[in-house]
This record gives sequence, C-alpha cells and structure tokens, in this order.
Amino acid sequence: MNKAESWLEKTLRYRFQNAELFQQALTHRSATNRNNERLEFLGDAVLDFVVSETVYHARPQAAEGDLSKLRASLVKDDTLAEIALELDLGEHLILGSGERKTGGHRRESILADALEAIFGAIFLDSGFDAAKTVIDGVYETRYRDLPDVTDLRDPKTRLQEWLQARKMLLPEYELVKTSGQDHKQRFTVTCTIVETSVVTDGEATTRRKAEQKAARKMIDKITETDE
Repeated sequence: MNKAESWLEKTLRYRFQNAELFQQALTHRSATNRNNERLEFLGDAVLDFVVSETVYHARPQAAEGDLSKLRASLVKDDTLAEIALELDLGEHLILGSGERKTGGHRRESILADALEAIFGAIFLDSGFDAAKTVIDGVYETRYRDLPDVTDLRDPKTRLQEWLQARKMLLPEYELVKTSGQDHKQRFTVTCTIVETSVVTDGEATTRRKAEQKAARKMIDKITETDE
C-alpha cells in the first residue's frame, strides 16, 4: 500500500478495488491527459444527490428554494476546498511541475475538483452506497451544523444591504484577470468599497461566482471592522 492509499484508508476509511481509479482521481490535467476531469463530473452529480437527500430530510418544512440554497452552501467550491484541506488531500495530488511550483496543491479549485473526483471514483469502484458512506463521513460535522437559511442570502445582496443601511456607496466590482482555456476559464474579480478603500478578491469559473466570493470576503472583513 502506497502513501496515498494509506492516507485514503485512514481518513476516508475506504480502499479501492481498482487502484488506477484512485490514481486518476488524484491527477490534475496539468500532469497528463488521463486526469480527473471526467471523474470530477461524475462525482459532482453523486455529491449533489447525496447532499440533496440529506437536506431534504433534515429540513422537512423548508421550501424548494431554501433547500437549494442549503445544498449550494454545502457543495460549493469553498466548502469542498475546506474539506480537502482538512483531509490534507493536497499533499497527495499529482500535478504538473508548473502547478506544483505555483502552489497548485493548495489552490481551491484544484482541491475541490479532486475531492469530487474521488467521490466519482468511489462510485465507479464500489457503487452508490459506498460513495454515500464516504460523503456522509466527510460532511458529518457540516450536516450537524447546517446554517439557517436566512444566513445563505446572496453575498452581493447582503453586502449591498449592509452598505445601504449605512448610507454608503455601492461596491465596485472589477474583472482583473481571466486565465485558462475557453472550456475551463478562471475569472478573478476585485470588490472595492470606495469610502474605506477596502479591497477583496474572488476567483471562480464564472465572473458572477467570482464576484460573489469577493463580496463574501468583503462582508467578513467589514463585519470584523464594524464589530
């Protein structure tokens, strides 16, 4: 058993029947053409279903829109990357030399994609029940501490309301960087509050998501200052 397989068994309590699937799940596209993108696609769908069922039963009185918000808060890149970091997944990723040198093993998008790829690989290796068991295991504390739906409002809306309540100008969002190939672009956006000169940034696969991340960071920053 190699180091990565030992880590998997210890942290996720799972052992692959097909070790090649696990190897592929850890492999970023910068390393080789046989990478984890297809497994990520599959894992994303499995994760959505598992989390959807959990929040459905956890909040029996919640409306469909609220259930969607709860699910989104659990499966977004931020949450997946947090879980991946908690599991030390980055230490076992297979990256191209360029990505490794620039800290790809700590990059949010790479960590999130790899975790979903592992879910997809487990699904192919042992079926849905095995994948669900692993997902439920890594999400245990987050299931237990499900946020109130009122705390899941759109970050840009929450930031706008906070500023308007204080009669301040609305934030300014600026696209500062676009990277990656057309089918896998990454957008970096800054959010600025002019009166305070506070600036935050966000990176995501769409400009809208990047703005939301920048707004969420801004809320955290100004709320700390406000307190």
